[in-house]
Amino acid sequence: MQPSQRVFLAVAAGVAVSTVYAAQPLLVTIGADLEIAPGNVGLFVTITQLGYAAGLFFLVPLGDLLDRRRLIRLQFLLLAIALLLTGIAKNAAMLLAGVAAVGALAVVTQSLVAYGASLSAPAERGRTVGTITTGIVIGILLSRTASGILTDLAGWRAVYLTACAACLAIGYCMPRTVPQPKAGLTYGALLRSTIGLWREPSFRESAVRAFFIFGSFSTLWSSIALPLTSRGLSHTEIGAFGLIGAAGALAAGPAGRLADRGHGQLITIAASVLLATSWLATAHLPAGLVIGAILLDLAVQAIHVTNQSSIYRPELGSRLIGGYMVFYSLGSGLGAIASTALYERAGWNAVCLLGAAFGVGSLVTSVRGARRSARASRPCESCP
Repeated sequence: MQPSQRVFLAVAAGVAVSTVYAAQPLLVTIGADLEIAPGNVGLFVTITQLGYAAGLFFLVPLGDLLDRRRLIRLQFLLLAIALLLTGIAKNAAMLLAGVAAVGALAVVTQSLVAYGASLSAPAERGRTVGTITTGIVIGILLSRTASGILTDLAGWRAVYLTACAACLAIGYCMPRTVPQPKAGLTYGALLRSTIGLWREPSFRESAVRAFFIFGSFSTLWSSIALPLTSRGLSHTEIGAFGLIGAAGALAAGPAGRLADRGHGQLITIAASVLLATSWLATAHLPAGLVIGAILLDLAVQAIHVTNQSSIYRPELGSRLIGGYMVFYSLGSGLGAIASTALYERAGWNAVCLLGAAFGVGSLVTSVRGARRSARASRPCESCP
């Protein structure tokens, strides 16, 4: 794959995933506009993530059945329509329906990961996944900065209308590629195949770890607007913390290259320790948030890249990425609704304990996986 293609796919993935997270620094403002209590505003993120989980299971596997380029272009068009409807929402019910549709269609992000991986030689697959994943995480983090600035300038609806225009432009500019071979399965068989992935220990380990790391990730970024708003920060200032976290996203490229060299297991264990301990700094608002956010995003990004690189197989393609990312979405949804509700009832320190607990879950999963791999590679002394 040409470097320019990797960059385009990374930008496209970043724009698509930003539509899922753009609302996070605006939760208090949107809630006030639609008369929703601060303790319930995490519902916006949770509904979006549930839509995302549904899209991962029902839409992403279509990449193994249909031409991926055409499917990606159609998804960007439909995503643009969903963003338009969200941007003109007049009440809470209409907004929730809109963000659910945005979540379901933003899974084009994972279609782009599978697409890029399928176009890459095995020796370059980790680099391609790392580049696209860098675009995804930077898109997630910078979406907060952009949405904060746009909201201060033109209101929260401008965020969704601008994203609508960007998605239309990307869909139009998708580069032409040679059609990829498709799985000789029906749609129903594809879905059953996706469920069947759970029986594989390596997939199960990566999926559970994804649940924990993105539960921790969402715990921070879904609730951070609440304490910062109470301190009088503007939307732009809150969104600027996304720039801080973006520094951690630079870990994606090196993590992918190290995974290609067989060091993925070591990375996941070290990064899980970093994820759990990053919350010690994050607990000290606002100064500690700078250090904590960088460490957390670096750890999440490194684990996410090695997870995907280690389980990817060309013959499963989109189904494998979609099935894995369902757990990402479930973790993100739980982290969002739990952290905002917990903040209202017990304060920021309780939120930090929740985030750290997710990190410990990732560490336990990684250590158990390493022990399983060691046992599997140990010679059988009783064998002939």
